[in-house]
Amino acid sequence: MREVQDHYFKLAKQEKYLSRAAYKLIEIDDRRKVLRQGDRVLDCGCAPGSWLQVAARRVGPRGSVVGIDLQPIPHRFDSNTKVMTGDFTVTLPDALLTMAGEPARKFDVVLSDMAPNTSGDPESDHFRSVRLCDSVLEACPALLAEGGNLVMKVFEGAGYRDLVKRVEGTFAEARGFKPKASRSESVEMFIVATGFRPGQAKGDDVQEAQSPPRRKPSTGWSPR
Repeated sequence: MREVQDHYFKLAKQEKYLSRAAYKLIEIDDRRKVLRQGDRVLDCGCAPGSWLQVAARRVGPRGSVVGIDLQPIPHRFDSNTKVMTGDFTVTLPDALLTMAGEPARKFDVVLSDMAPNTSGDPESDHFRSVRLCDSVLEACPALLAEGGNLVMKVFEGAGYRDLVKRVEGTFAEARGFKPKASRSESVEMFIVATGFRPGQAKGDDVQEAQSPPRRKPSTGWSPR
């Protein structure tokens, strides 16, 4: 597996991506076709910027990409890409839509590679990552156009199935996927959801993750 990791690291250098994480989104999009020419894309937790690069190339000059991250990103991106330094969980949707150029038109795709700062406690880190995913899901009605797509990262743990169910409540389809470019020791998983259906979820379908239950985390991931 180490050779695979080295392969993606070297390939990112050769193809001028800011990190090897680019190949995670490339594989997801190759399989699920979440990005299309002319799309408007929001990338939450976009540092160091490799997902911005992939999205910008795949939506083309008629599309637009907006990224937001707590960390400033000094890289100069393509002309169809804009980056904001800030906290996605407190940033008003109108500010992000305005950066895309047409405030009245929502994004076609929302991406999230956000992850909490790890504490060393896998169970706690998992539920914190679930809460980040819930913040993205809760923002979708204000940000994502009907029929739009969502890709977001979550850490492995006991709350995964419930999170997928919440995503399924507002999308036509939602599945988990682990790209080949993920490190072997990583507990990350990506939920890929297509066909956003605003207004489908009931009031309690999308809720913040509670404290970890007193049970062992799951040992692996189901395809759903």
